Amino acid sequence: NGAGKTTLLRLVRGEIAPDAGEIASPLNARIAMVAQEAPGGEARLIDVVLAADEERARLMAQAESASDPHRIAEIQIRLADIDAHSAPARAATILAGLGFDDAAQRRPCSAFSGGWRMRVALAATLFAAPDILLLDEPTNYLDLEGSLWLESFLASYPHTVIIVSHDRDLLNRAVRHILHLERGRLDLYAGGYDAFEAARRERQRLQLKLARKQDEERRRIAAFVERFRYKATKARQAQSRLKALARMQPIVAEVEGRLPPFRFPAPERPLGNPLMRLEGVAAGYAPDRPVLRDLDLRIDTDDRIALLGANGNGKSTLAKLLAGELAPLSGQVRRSKKLITGYFAQHQRDALDARGSPYDHIAPLMPDATEAQKRARLGALGFGADKADTPSAKLSGGEKARLLLALATFHGPHLLILDEPTNHLDVDAREALIRALADYPGAVLLISHDRHLIEASVDRLWLVAEGTVRPYEGDLDSYRVECLAARRPMRQAGSGRSGSKAGEGAGAARSGPGTAAKGRREARREGARRRAALAPLKRTVEAHEREIARLEKAIAALDAQLAEAGLYERAPERAAALARERASLVRKCEAAEEAWLAASERLDAEAAELDAAPSRG
Repeated sequence: NGAGKTTLLRLVRGEIAPDAGEIASPLNARIAMVAQEAPGGEARLIDVVLAADEERARLMAQAESASDPHRIAEIQIRLADIDAHSAPARAATILAGLGFDDAAQRRPCSAFSGGWRMRVALAATLFAAPDILLLDEPTNYLDLEGSLWLESFLASYPHTVIIVSHDRDLLNRAVRHILHLERGRLDLYAGGYDAFEAARRERQRLQLKLARKQDEERRRIAAFVERFRYKATKARQAQSRLKALARMQPIVAEVEGRLPPFRFPAPERPLGNPLMRLEGVAAGYAPDRPVLRDLDLRIDTDDRIALLGANGNGKSTLAKLLAGELAPLSGQVRRSKKLITGYFAQHQRDALDARGSPYDHIAPLMPDATEAQKRARLGALGFGADKADTPSAKLSGGEKARLLLALATFHGPHLLILDEPTNHLDVDAREALIRALADYPGAVLLISHDRHLIEASVDRLWLVAEGTVRPYEGDLDSYRVECLAARRPMRQAGSGRSGSKAGEGAGAARSGPGTAAKGRREARREGARRRAALAPLKRTVEAHEREIARLEKAIAALDAQLAEAGLYERAPERAAALARERASLVRKCEAAEEAWLAASERLDAEAAELDAAPSRG
């Protein structure tokens, strides 16, 4: 975030001019980007989308008024060339893919909220089928179902697409190249996100190796010059090497900036099962119109659950009910008496005091702490001296999300409810969130359009549909197949302007609903087993750290004794014994450090494998 991706899109679109150089594009190429303002007014959704094809709209208007037979013929030929008469079907297909059924497509824009109207703006841009399609975080206003459809649509889009996105699965399935922007430099990598990440890691490793080799060469030359520059027989060689040292261009190793981790405190007092049980519950905002009904659900201490279902089906309603922000209309919600729940929702960003800093939000939660302790806690949460006193209004979207997560988890909840936590988080921050959830020992209920986050963090799926919630026995691949079949996206959605067929979607499902039930249950529990496998390694690393600390303390004590004035003259045998003991402890400390390093590397490798395993399928 902040590297300049949106600025690059504005340059491509021609909104701003380059300070140097030039930007060239094919003659008459149509470049389009989703409008930043949501469409409004009383126009029907389908009409808003159809109007995005300006040439078709203009020709259709001319066809109504033209009287010259030759002009009428020209208009009809051009309308046939751009497949204008199938446009309503194509527009309806795109709207359906983004979650609008037939009835919704005929309602006015003013009947929908801002987030839904932004989907209409996206649908209009997709329907226009520009030669160069620019998309800046297109999934931010989509649910998981809409994201899955968009992924398949873009994979078969017949023209050029440039996407700014932090959605790892979208970048793996819908693109063929990754253009990486860092420190004002652009590097192009072939393949999807996983291939890019592997290639970049290898490049960083080689650059670091070359930089270290060059540093060694610099030290060797500098040592030679320092030793011989004043000797007549070596002066010429020393001067020659000094010039070579001056000409040596430094190799700058690409070392990533350190990303503050997310830290979710463990509950102080573990609770027994179940944490919560719902029995015959109905929930909603009006007694006579429940959003959800017949809820018979249970959440245990080790549950990791994701909610599936299109926006508007009641996922956020269920989250509010479980968080205690919404009372049941009927039925019983039984909670453990000492249950602490942490709830994160995107709408809470608006509830932050715009003038209050992270310090102002955190300090009241630590009334007995000193100033230093409060600042230290803020630093651990990722708000150092440069951000701790910044007003919330001036924080980025990702920083606000980090602050809200810190507030939601501050007191060590037993149950953590996250409603779209990844909006405004970049790829690295999302990976940090996955690691934090893997380390968090409490129960998790997750609502997200980020498939990678779901696959890496949960073991169970609940489907919110048809006014109730029930366990979903399939996996995300089978759910993807069902979503795409229901929304009929790809083959009908291509532009009539293109003379070539749309390419086959890169997002073909890897497994279907026919997967054996036993295999599905095993797949859902695999993440939990891998997380549990890290626990012994963590304990080993911690044991080595304690041993190193003990040995260093003992060495420091020996150093203090050896530093006594006159020890070697007064008691040479004791001094020698202390020196031998110190040498022995140093060897043990070195061995402990090597063991710690090996265990840490193994832990990092296992953690990396855990992070990568879901994306490998």
